[in-house]
Amino acid sequence: MSLTLIFLLITIAASLAAWNNAALMNKWIFNPYQVSNKKQYYRFITSGFIHKDTLHLIFNMFVFYLFGGIVENIFTGIFPAPWGSVLFGVLYLAGIVVSDIPTYVKHKNQPYYNALGASGGVASVLFSYILFQPLEKLCLYGLPFLCFPGILWAAVYLLYSYYSGKKGAGNINHDAHLYGAIFGIIFTIVVFPSIISIFIEQMKGFTLF
Repeated sequence: MSLTLIFLLITIAASLAAWNNAALMNKWIFNPYQVSNKKQYYRFITSGFIHKDTLHLIFNMFVFYLFGGIVENIFTGIFPAPWGSVLFGVLYLAGIVVSDIPTYVKHKNQPYYNALGASGGVASVLFSYILFQPLEKLCLYGLPFLCFPGILWAAVYLLYSYYSGKKGAGNINHDAHLYGAIFGIIFTIVVFPSIISIFIEQMKGFTLF
């Protein structure tokens, strides 16, 4: 069984458990105030395996399933066993943790601020994929008229997450999306520096349509 599928199944199980147990939800959710004052650092990880509702869960896991398997296969193809799987696991789990650090710093004195979801880890995996396949067309919501090269969507995603995070737009942790994506790029470059030349070579063939 792939690590992608294992993470996906654990996330579904954890989310279902939290939805049916309010005490468990409160214990696992990312509350920066509790982390700071009660040293509950485990919340950095547990919050990445629970979700707000069914739509939130389905969206994150759908994206993770689509791209996680591909990135995992790339890593296991590049690195000898078991390091490919280990590095893929670190990419995803560390993406969840690192993406929440800015949120922790920003909200650690706000007792009622909470965040949850795998978005940081999913963004890390997605942007790792885009480094390997920058010109592969991605279709928003599967709509053929909204298909553009991944690198273009990456730029839009980063800009939107940055400005939305600054404005505090909606009930979404845009900072987790932004920093998860940035972490995915940096991590991939650090563990596989050759990706830089591979990326540049592919970008020579860039066209918008």
